[in-house]
Amino acid sequence: MSGTEHEAPKKLNSLRTAFGNEIELETDDGSVEVYDIKAEFQLGDRIYAALQSDPMRGEEDVELFRVIQVGGEPQLENIEDDEEWEAASEAYDDLLFATDERP
Repeated sequence: MSGTEHEAPKKLNSLRTAFGNEIELETDDGSVEVYDIKAEFQLGDRIYAALQSDPMRGEEDVELFRVIQVGGEPQLENIEDDEEWEAASEAYDDLLFATDERP
């Protein structure tokens, strides 16, 4: 993933525009879980989303997904590549720290 490692992430809002502040995802067992959209950002030529469910809130954990466009609608994909996930995770941290450093 050279080229995106030192790039600053760019904030986006296509998921919020399409779904509002929350999104429902189907779990492996077929149930539905509600996630808050914590951030959506572009890193290089890819778009990512950080989502957080109620149980994750206590630990300040987020799930990271790749955002793709299917028929003009945003869809979420799992990030399978460890290096890509690390880059997306660091970019999300950069977004958080950039906000925290401002007075």
